[in-house]
Amino acid sequence: MSARPATSPPPPPRQLVVLMTDSQRWDMLGCYGTPGIRTPNLDRLAAQGMRFDRAYCCQPVCGPARAALFTGTYPHSNGGWANCLPLGDNVPTLGQRCRDEGLQTGYIGKWHLDGGDYFGLGRCPDGWHPDYWYDMRNYLDELTPRDRVRSRRTATNREGVDASFTFAHRCSNRAIAFLEEYAGEDFLLVVSYDEPHDPYLCPPEYWQAYADYRLPGSANLADPLTDKPAHQRAWAGARLADPAPGVRATAADYLGCNSFVDHELGRVLAALERYAPDALVCYTSDHGEFLGSHRLHGKGPAAYDEIVRVPLLMRWPGRVEGGSVCAHPVSHIDLMPTLMAALGTAVPPLLEGTSLLPTLTEPSLRARDAAFIEFGRYEVDHDGFGGFQPLRAACDGHHKLVINLLTSDELYDLQADPAEMTNLIDSPRHAAARDRLHDQLLAWMNDTRDPFRGYHWERRPWRPDARPASWEYTGMTRQRQNEEYEPRQLDYSTGLEMRDAVRRKQSDRPEPEPPPIV
Repeated sequence: MSARPATSPPPPPRQLVVLMTDSQRWDMLGCYGTPGIRTPNLDRLAAQGMRFDRAYCCQPVCGPARAALFTGTYPHSNGGWANCLPLGDNVPTLGQRCRDEGLQTGYIGKWHLDGGDYFGLGRCPDGWHPDYWYDMRNYLDELTPRDRVRSRRTATNREGVDASFTFAHRCSNRAIAFLEEYAGEDFLLVVSYDEPHDPYLCPPEYWQAYADYRLPGSANLADPLTDKPAHQRAWAGARLADPAPGVRATAADYLGCNSFVDHELGRVLAALERYAPDALVCYTSDHGEFLGSHRLHGKGPAAYDEIVRVPLLMRWPGRVEGGSVCAHPVSHIDLMPTLMAALGTAVPPLLEGTSLLPTLTEPSLRARDAAFIEFGRYEVDHDGFGGFQPLRAACDGHHKLVINLLTSDELYDLQADPAEMTNLIDSPRHAAARDRLHDQLLAWMNDTRDPFRGYHWERRPWRPDARPASWEYTGMTRQRQNEEYEPRQLDYSTGLEMRDAVRRKQSDRPEPEPPPIV
């Protein structure tokens, strides 16, 4: 009897998990070195994988930050450059791309990309499994009118909050159910908590643990903002006159909620150990929170580390060495190409980031020269956030350059001045580093088709060698390359398919002579 032919084992399932929080500063995790912060589950995740010490969001506002993270394109490219602005119809999301690669796709938690208000519309977008779709509107729909109001007030913490009442707990329950159902299959799961964003709801034992805790204060709590842009002084308002500024009074609630969401993340991580132990797990937050630094509150049109630097951890058993650290700057814009590359697919040319897969195996590898940050407007529906405040910034890990188009600009030496207290924009000693970052920033704006680009970003008072103002500016065309989902774009000059997406404005084909006028 002939032997049966040997059969190779089936390939392991392709499993991707993105875990994220809202308004969680990079230093609000114990693994980043802040004493007294209780985040044991995230600290364990860092010990099992890689910690990125200089990860940056693309814009420090909820919607735009998420728009970049879940499309792989910058807010100025995808249409979501302010809260309450939806993504463009022709901008594919991570869910659509993974669904089209044959994965089950679950999105559970805050979305904030449908053009609705803070809570969303409660409708599952294309690309995601409708049985597992659950955003903040769906959560509020589960509550009585009285409990809706209670869910929006920090004072509810003093009444006593059960974990089952919170958005985080209900998101975790659904995530665990998804993992149980699709264990062994190809899947993408996103779990997007609102916590520790205000109103910071959490059970009493969490906020009470921080009742007497004092967050280590930075010198920038008392930043006089004298050499900073005028819009920051307008933002600080009456706080500029405070003789003893400090972390705001709700810090115990914020830090308590910070530890509570770590607990909820721990529930999902435990389920991953049971159902998908070899999955690639990415954890981050959409942006940070000032907590009074630079006499500012919340987040908005600035590029200080307190709001643009985010935690980023990745675990991939057998691929990423536990306890490894990447010290180079990376960006949220890099997560989507990293996930697509992890699936074994070609990274689409539309994506504007860089895959971090090489860095995951060799943390000394530098994925990018600089991380780029932008700001357009905080929110479209509501005033009270400064209105239109166009900002573009570049950070190479040593220096950070911030162009505030309507006010004045900033340069910080992050190694000598990590608190970002001294604005070096006019320092002759730092001119070479400043101009190098400026050139990189202008090239990035041009390469990514930034709709707000133009000579005014180049012609700054401190840049005497800037080119003269011209209507044509660089004279280039940069057409979209979204050919997985739409036809190849056409050359305006010929009506034919473009040959090169990036080219001089005039076609390289000779233009026909116009007919004579008779």
